[in-house]
Amino acid sequence: MPENTVGETGRDGSFLHRLHQGRLQKVQLRLPRSPKQARQPGSQDLAILPAPATARPGKCTPECTTDHITPAGPWFRYRGHLENISNNTPIGAVNAETGQVNSIRNQLTGEESQEVPATARYYKSHDQPWVVIADHNYGEGSSREHAALQPRYLGGVDIIAKSFARIHETNPKMQGMLALTFSNEADYDRIHASDRVSIRGLAELAPGKNLTLQVASGQGDLWGVELQHTFTEEQIGYFRAGSALN
Repeated sequence: MPENTVGETGRDGSFLHRLHQGRLQKVQLRLPRSPKQARQPGSQDLAILPAPATARPGKCTPECTTDHITPAGPWFRYRGHLENISNNTPIGAVNAETGQVNSIRNQLTGEESQEVPATARYYKSHDQPWVVIADHNYGEGSSREHAALQPRYLGGVDIIAKSFARIHETNPKMQGMLALTFSNEADYDRIHASDRVSIRGLAELAPGKNLTLQVASGQGDLWGVELQHTFTEEQIGYFRAGSALN
């Protein structure tokens, strides 16, 4: 086998990892995750990765495109290395509460002005699942699969938006994530980065059956938000299994 070959298949069909030194930063063997790994610790007590779009006029447009979620350009050299390309997740997005790009508060440490991918990695390393709260047309622009692969890889479990771009909405579902929308869009403005949220009703997830977002505010209040979804029976199967192709 040539020296720069990525790998070879053994008689048993296993993939033998043989990366050439010069390709280590560009290609990564992606290992499967069990359904338990994919869904645990689940959708309870989620940290909020502040909304990657602003609801306040004058700071940026409401849309959060795939270029905001995973910028292209030189980053594409890492499209075969999920660990490395995830360092751009979502560095182009605007924090709705501060108007800043790639700057959020780490809910676990209390540190301000932290980079988004570093914070997501910190949450993942501390078994803290997180959710994105987004404005209209989340995922506009392209069907770029990495815009769903990367949040899932970094420990994201749910995307809750006012609306999704049709070109993107299926991708989070394929990765075993929840793609949900507010029944009442005004509820978006009631949620803040210091809140913790939980998804209720997942055991009975079914096509056309709404879910409830339970919000525990930073002031100690507890209230609920109705969420809608467009999951089919097949897509619910992806969610139960951890993803469509694991």
